[in-house]
Amino acid sequence: QVQLVESGGGLVQAGGSLILSCAASGRRFSSYVMGWFRQAPGKEREFVAATSWSGDSTYYEDSVIGRFTISRDNAKNTVYLQMNSLKPEDTAVYYCAATPTTHLTTLYYEYDYWGQGTQVTVSS
Repeated sequence: QVQLVESGGGLVQAGGSLILSCAASGRRFSSYVMGWFRQAPGKEREFVAATSWSGDSTYYEDSVIGRFTISRDNAKNTVYLQMNSLKPEDTAVYYCAATPTTHLTTLYYEYDYWGQGTQVTVSS
């Protein structure tokens, strides 16, 4: 069982930066693939980024490549999402998620554990 708690969301102007954190409980955190998803009002939840258990492999949704960076600190049971050059279209509730699969996946239904979400609002 893994419990996830996100933090770091807020209101930021376009072009600004935010760092989201996701603190995980559970002894097996280091064995899980971790992902970030987001959901804007009236839209489906979409994949943002994922990292392998070691952090050596990452994968990003096309629109965030070069702007967002996912990382993890297994000693702290925490995964991060550094978001730079934010745009109004990045406005959404951001969720972290964990999956015991061995491959990076963009599919939300392959993630077993989810946090409660943190709101990110980017003003123009």
